[in-house]
Amino acid sequence: MTPSEIKLKRTESILKELIPEALSTLEDEQLKGLFVTDVICRKGRYDADVYLDKIAFTSEEISQIYSKLKKVRSYLQNYCANEEGWFRAPNFTFHFDDLLEEQNRIDKLFEKIEKELKNG
Repeated sequence: MTPSEIKLKRTESILKELIPEALSTLEDEQLKGLFVTDVICRKGRYDADVYLDKIAFTSEEISQIYSKLKKVRSYLQNYCANEEGWFRAPNFTFHFDDLLEEQNRIDKLFEKIEKELKNG
């Protein structure tokens, strides 16, 4: 692993901790309860894709959360930059992560196949 890759992974790890911390300082209960599943930095750490767990939200709530996140994006960036002493934090792009739902669906399929093999 090159030094730049190590720096990138370190930044992603720090952001994965700082973003939920920043969200917990907000007044909005919906945003306080968000769980960050992953952070992936791009473009030399100037952009970061922030993946959030969507398991407890309806599609209507998700669209509300997206609009709220747009409004607090600069606050979150400033919070992260100030906590780490960075000149600037990456630009955040928020996404809801379907990976957990997909994994649960695959696990159920494997359980069904296993039952059929035992019974058949």
